[in-house]
Amino acid sequence: MALIDLSKQVALGIDIGGTNTKYGLVNHRGEILSKGKIRTEKFEVVEDFIQELYDNIHPLIQQHCQDKVLEGIGVGAPNANYYNGTIEHAPNLKWKGVVPFAKLMSEKFGYPCKMTNDANAAALGEMMYGAARGMKDFIMVTLGTGVGSGIVCGGNLVYGHDGFAGELGHTIVKPNGRKHWSTGSEGSLEAYASATGIAITARKMRAEFPESLLNRYNEDEINSRTVHVCALEGDPTAIEVFRYTGQKLGEALANFVMFSSPQAILLFGGVIKAGDFILKPTRLHMERNLLPIFRGKVKLVFSELDEADAAILGASALVWENM
Repeated sequence: MALIDLSKQVALGIDIGGTNTKYGLVNHRGEILSKGKIRTEKFEVVEDFIQELYDNIHPLIQQHCQDKVLEGIGVGAPNANYYNGTIEHAPNLKWKGVVPFAKLMSEKFGYPCKMTNDANAAALGEMMYGAARGMKDFIMVTLGTGVGSGIVCGGNLVYGHDGFAGELGHTIVKPNGRKHWSTGSEGSLEAYASATGIAITARKMRAEFPESLLNRYNEDEINSRTVHVCALEGDPTAIEVFRYTGQKLGEALANFVMFSSPQAILLFGGVIKAGDFILKPTRLHMERNLLPIFRGKVKLVFSELDEADAAILGASALVWENM
């Protein structure tokens, strides 16, 4: 049997966001050979978007694949169905309904294309290139504008029967609690632990404490970054915002641990820049709510992937999956 030279293989990773789409050619070591981005939101028709991708990416393939082999294309996208290769009713994309995206990409580029949602892609990226290397059971939680998650059990992502399993951000952590601005559900994890949720919490708390440093900002300037700035200056209200957020997150993580007994929970996204302000209360309330058989067993760690490149790396990892 001929040996496969992994150093000659590359994958194309594409991350589709509501505003921008990032792409890059990635080797087996997680090194991005070349990357770029285009505007997602300017394309009303998905075929026009794919043509723009092709026009930008094809020259990179010609440049970098003269002595290398492009094995395939991996795509991370909102509401992506791994089984069907479709984007289904994505609320932040202009292409409505069910879009056969992987099929259209394969036809245009001439390479196999696999796709999954962005949080699952992040989990694969951590397993191949980041803090979850060598782990077969872990949960990836992305804390950004929303809360995404990817669950890995026995070395495989959990997709469920329809391809949409793992929406831990929409599990209810406070019955009849805060109404979600998009789904309308009451008390979901995303309503509290996302950057959006933190901003809502901060606005409520600063109204109760006029002396808080948070009150030096205008309403639209209150976000997880400005809360962090005030926390670093010792503002008790800002610190309490993160403590409360960490409590809600930790309580939710305890439920997730008792569901799948992971080796670790990896946290990723802009919210984790708050560091121990959010990590300490998260760990405290996770451990406090676990059964004794689970306590002290689960590592709670921050992602090792560079935030700017993580989405590309995660998408590219789809290509290496099961190879």
